Amino acid sequence: MRDISLIVRRVWKSALLFTALSVLIVSATRAQDPVEGRKLFKENCASCHQLDRNSTGPALTPKLKELDEAFAIKWIRNSPALIASGDPQAVEASKFSPAEMTAFPRLTDEQIKNIIAYAQAGEPKKDGAAEGGAQGGGEAAAEGVSNFSIAGVAAIIIISIIVLVVLGRAIKLLERLILKKRGVEVVEEEEVSFAEGTKRLFRNKKFVFFFILMLVITLGTYGWMGMWDTGVHTGYQPVQPIKFSHELHAGVNQIDCQYCHVGAFKSKHSTIPSANICMNCHKAVQATDKYDGQISPEIQKIYTAVGYDPETMTYDKSKEKPIEWVRVHNLPDFAYFNHSQHVVVAEEAIRKAKGLQPNEPVCFACHGPVNTMEEIYQYSPLTMKWCINCHRETQLEVKGNAFYDKIIEAHEKIKKGEKLTPAALGGLECGKCHY
Repeated sequence: MRDISLIVRRVWKSALLFTALSVLIVSATRAQDPVEGRKLFKENCASCHQLDRNSTGPALTPKLKELDEAFAIKWIRNSPALIASGDPQAVEASKFSPAEMTAFPRLTDEQIKNIIAYAQAGEPKKDGAAEGGAQGGGEAAAEGVSNFSIAGVAAIIIISIIVLVVLGRAIKLLERLILKKRGVEVVEEEEVSFAEGTKRLFRNKKFVFFFILMLVITLGTYGWMGMWDTGVHTGYQPVQPIKFSHELHAGVNQIDCQYCHVGAFKSKHSTIPSANICMNCHKAVQATDKYDGQISPEIQKIYTAVGYDPETMTYDKSKEKPIEWVRVHNLPDFAYFNHSQHVVVAEEAIRKAKGLQPNEPVCFACHGPVNTMEEIYQYSPLTMKWCINCHRETQLEVKGNAFYDKIIEAHEKIKKGEKLTPAALGGLECGKCHY
């Protein structure tokens, strides 16, 4: 058998061209990755659009199947500008809803194609066995890093090796035919076992170098993508001690978020509602019609936590025990986030930036459509990049806002050289010192 270096020298151009084409094919396919599109859809589109039914915007799956992709990309990136340009298709599309669609100039063509691919494919069907904690794990897995790019790299490596082997054998066969035609005696090669052939192959330094290089690239890809998603828990949905349905309470019954999460509008933390808030309703509401006259097991858990006896309608403090809720949204200890500053001071700016409707609480901007969630899960990535992008793109609404009026007043005092204290700039707020 000829030296493998001779084969490599003869076929390296073909192999290089094939590898380059493979990379382009994988990159083009990766640009339409529905898994990444699902993540982008939930972050940017879900507050106004549903896949299979009309909402603030039209049902996306049938609509995007009939729209030209080039137009869809322009529309998603900046529909107001497209309408203003007089595009007849855009003007017609704007008649669906009086609400103006939010522009997304930060999204690249590849990201928009990902969203289109996800919307056209629709939501993947879940396994009926995936319930409770398994369902949360499935969500997290679906929101995680797609393995498609890793599979693409592995495919390129395998295909490259196959091409090298096939081309090497073809070259060898052609050489034998040429030698026979010239009358040169060709010595038949000794047949060797697969194990022996593998040993000989790994004795070749060039092949070993190529193999190690490909191994390092593959492992490096896995490691890089794993580290990139470390600490990102989009889709995290832990099993809670009580099956509380946000869809029932915030959706069907339309209970305002502030009724339970009172802290979100006046303090740094939104706070977990106390069991006493639950009892305001569930002293009377016991859902007995669904359980043959018996109290709902989940409501009974609330009674147990507060030591309440529904028969005598009395409380026994000696039987009280806290409900051990599992926290869903976690920020690092070094990250400062003030709920009230966002949902009160910046409410109008956030509503406009996220395209929220008047009947939708500002909480949807970060927590997603909680009124459709049977069990709450982490809707947004809550990464530093995600927060910074929002801060860069959201235009502040300063007119008529008492917070910014104080800042303007402070600036005027600075210009006049008057006395200005930290208290005038919010220095007396508890959250400035007490975390």
